[in-house]
Amino acid sequence: MQLTPMAPKCGVEVSGIQLAEADGDVMDAIRSTIYEHGVAVFRDQEFSPEDHIKFGKRWGGVDVNNYFPLQEDFNEIAVVKKEPDQQTNIGGAWHTDHSYDQIPAMGSVLVARQLPPSGGDTMWAHMGAAYDALSEEMKQRIEGMEAYHTADHVYEEGGLYAQTDMGDKLRGQNLKTGAIHPVVIRHPHTGRKLLYVNTAFTIHFVGQTREESLPLLTELCDAALTEDNQCRLQWKPGTVAIWDNRTSWHNAINDYQGHAREMHRITLSGEALAA
Repeated sequence: MQLTPMAPKCGVEVSGIQLAEADGDVMDAIRSTIYEHGVAVFRDQEFSPEDHIKFGKRWGGVDVNNYFPLQEDFNEIAVVKKEPDQQTNIGGAWHTDHSYDQIPAMGSVLVARQLPPSGGDTMWAHMGAAYDALSEEMKQRIEGMEAYHTADHVYEEGGLYAQTDMGDKLRGQNLKTGAIHPVVIRHPHTGRKLLYVNTAFTIHFVGQTREESLPLLTELCDAALTEDNQCRLQWKPGTVAIWDNRTSWHNAINDYQGHAREMHRITLSGEALAA
């Protein structure tokens, strides 16, 4: 494996391996790389849907997404698709997947299947670097705090997506979600402190209302997005990205109106989070 940094504090491109064949020590090295850097990008991959599922199971487990359409022949694969005539995309804001679950997903394996002529990049931001950059006063202020996360306002009937041209493509509008997590967690493998709030699913701090929480929540989310803390991926055919939802946020850029984009995603099972 050869690693090339994508940005000073977030992301690496990995060359020298084929994911379909990764196992044993190679798989362990991939895990460690993603835990540390937040996201790893693999180019020129021969990676069929069967390979995609097998890789997820070798990693340790697959969480089937409750909201996205599922690939017809491979129901463990979620389809993240935007049609040429749609204006809204999935994931078009800074967030971390599944923070609304009691045991959030570890991460995702995203494969490019159909790309627009240009645009459709994905960005990530590193939450370890975000925490490190906070002032000592802010670190002390949020020590021991917890926050409530939910996806109901996004996916429920009448929710944010239901009000767009993406609404009729999604599932799970009757589901109810909700989880409380520390505002600062320790990565279960590296031990690094990570900021664990996000703009999409973190609703309020425990013991406070939404209105009372918004000033600090906004301040933390803004502080997480320093320029050297972000990386950007320009997708190409054969590109696979794997990221850690504990270590990073991501954002799917919606700048390819009039063109289709289809990505296939497997969500990797995670572990309970703790401060």
